[in-house]
Amino acid sequence: MSWRPALAIWTAVLTLLALAWTLALGVALWFDLDAVQREQFVALLRSRLALGMLMACLLPLLFAGALRILHHAYAGAALRLRDELRIITTANPQHRIVPSGAPEMRLLGAAINELADAHRTLHGQVDARIKETHLRLAQERNQLAALMSQLTQGVVVCNREGRILLYNAQASALLEAAPGQAGATAGALVGLNRSVFGILDKGPIVHAMDQVLRRIEQQVAHPVAHFVTSRRVGAVAATDAVQTAVTGQLLRAQMVPVQDDGGALSGFVLILDDITREVARDTRRDFLLQQLTEGSRASLANLRAAAETLHDHPGLEAAMRERFLAVVFEESVRLSRQLEDALAGSGDPPRSPWPREDILAGDLVFALQRSFEGRLQLACRLEGDERPLWLHLDSHAVVQALTQLVGRVAAALSLTELVILIAGKGRFARIDLRWQGAALDPGQLHECEAQEFSLGADGRPVTLGAVLQQHGAEIWSQADRTPGWQRLCLQLPTSQPEQLAAAVPVRSRPVYYDFDLFHQAGQSDALDEKPLAELSYTVFDTETTGLAPSEGDEIIAIGAVRIVNGRLLEHECFDRLIKPRRAVQPESLKIHGITQQMLADQPPLEQVLPAFARFAEDTVLIAHNAAFDMRFLQLAHKRTGLNFAQPVLDTLLLSSVLQPGHHDVEHRLERIAERLGVAVVGRHTALGDAIVTGEVFLKLLPMLAEHGIRNLRQAREASQGSVYATLEY
Repeated sequence: MSWRPALAIWTAVLTLLALAWTLALGVALWFDLDAVQREQFVALLRSRLALGMLMACLLPLLFAGALRILHHAYAGAALRLRDELRIITTANPQHRIVPSGAPEMRLLGAAINELADAHRTLHGQVDARIKETHLRLAQERNQLAALMSQLTQGVVVCNREGRILLYNAQASALLEAAPGQAGATAGALVGLNRSVFGILDKGPIVHAMDQVLRRIEQQVAHPVAHFVTSRRVGAVAATDAVQTAVTGQLLRAQMVPVQDDGGALSGFVLILDDITREVARDTRRDFLLQQLTEGSRASLANLRAAAETLHDHPGLEAAMRERFLAVVFEESVRLSRQLEDALAGSGDPPRSPWPREDILAGDLVFALQRSFEGRLQLACRLEGDERPLWLHLDSHAVVQALTQLVGRVAAALSLTELVILIAGKGRFARIDLRWQGAALDPGQLHECEAQEFSLGADGRPVTLGAVLQQHGAEIWSQADRTPGWQRLCLQLPTSQPEQLAAAVPVRSRPVYYDFDLFHQAGQSDALDEKPLAELSYTVFDTETTGLAPSEGDEIIAIGAVRIVNGRLLEHECFDRLIKPRRAVQPESLKIHGITQQMLADQPPLEQVLPAFARFAEDTVLIAHNAAFDMRFLQLAHKRTGLNFAQPVLDTLLLSSVLQPGHHDVEHRLERIAERLGVAVVGRHTALGDAIVTGEVFLKLLPMLAEHGIRNLRQAREASQGSVYATLEY
């Protein structure tokens, strides 16, 4: 409870007690007098009636005033000292108390300042030792940063849930859409604590993680997985002379696991290379080869037949000889034309090559088992050859295609259990799916091979037949040797794995980076119970045409910065100007200085707000006087269709909860920043105010913890109890 309402309540209570005591004393004196004394007293009261009534009214007021002065001098001053002391101990050690109240309280305030000075001196000595210790760590961290900046490959470090913990500039360049690129999403995509699954196709990453886990279980020396994934940019990639059918970017990825001290997988490192142009070159080469081989066979056959006839029959009649020579001429011209057309890149190129990797047949079968059990609810049992059979294929595409096939077969034949066998002989590996029950008709299998399904994040349609053809595989159904059992047989060519470069071992807890971040909890629906220090935040501010959103004023600037793991990430910021539909009001222009001319060539709200929503997704919103900014975002729903439904915290409300004894003006952003020792830079610019608000919030966190406010639910409930929570816009 605030000390001001408490003072009023106690003043009223003590005044009533004083009146009751005075009345009781008067009654006691009245009954102690005899009859003559009572008549004399009544006569005296009648002669002094006006003065008595005046004293009866003034005495309680004088008593209440004296009580209020005493409370302000002692109890009120003590409460203010408590609030100021909390700022010194939790947020700003440089802050000093301005003594107020009674002389004793002033002396107490001065003594607290002396103690704060002594504490600051000791704290400075400790800080010096800590800085000296951290200097060596900073040097190693700089070496890591320099090393990563020099890498030609993109590096992204993620925890097990796929949240990004570290990335280099090359990864940012590979994964972020260029401005103006078709289909590019405005705003940064790559950022700390963002999900890598929002940038890359989730399927191949999860599939690679399954392979890594499998190899860890098998105690493989370097349990590394390789795969190729795509990132959509909304345009068809093109080379110098031919457009490929690759939709977006193709990235070759190497996944290296990061294990904790117990050997469990705590995260992974993705090493990325852009192979879009490489695939386009391969596609062009294959296309030319296809045109030169398939299109020239008939012409070559005709040329050979004509040449053999002329060679074997030198005495041919002149007419017949001319006829064969004409065939040679026509076929030569046709071959020349086909070569020119092929070099010109005419015709539709085939689909880009399937991205392939070396994989053990046992790992492929293990992936099939997980997919059948997880997606189809089929019980599976593994049997077969334990020898290391290597395959060279796109394991993700094969698993997805076979899962689609088995799903249709299981639905048609009402299957609940499968036995998966693996065997190898010569140049081929064979995977058999056995079940007990009805046989699969060859016509049904042929229909299943021709049915399309979506593969990858871009949703490109493929068929089982296309997957098998690209991998040189065959599939057929047959009766099993055991009566009542059936088989579906898949034959794949084996290969010898390429010698991969030895993976650089990744330490589970390197001294140059805080890899304890791997143990951060992933984003979940139970945000209310998560500690405030573990949440990710987007601190934002808006500048507007005016101060009346309900009367048509609009947002003209949005600035935002992110807080992840208790750090303000100023390099991950959002700063946009917006072209409004109404003029900027003169009173607002005096505050932010954004003129109508500055906004003339800027994008409208319909383009900027979706980018801000993408920037702020999966985070808690923070603003100072957030009700004002959120009202503008709420009114923008009709134009943009966007709802900002994530939780919101307000530094104005949190400050009033922590320091209820301060006046309204002391809860302005600049006054709070001054008390907490936060430098105010770029005031009344959207990004500048967002950065100041973020630094203020970080200063408030330890103060909130001292008040017992440690999770999001407690912060929201405390904010709702503030007197400022009733403001409306």
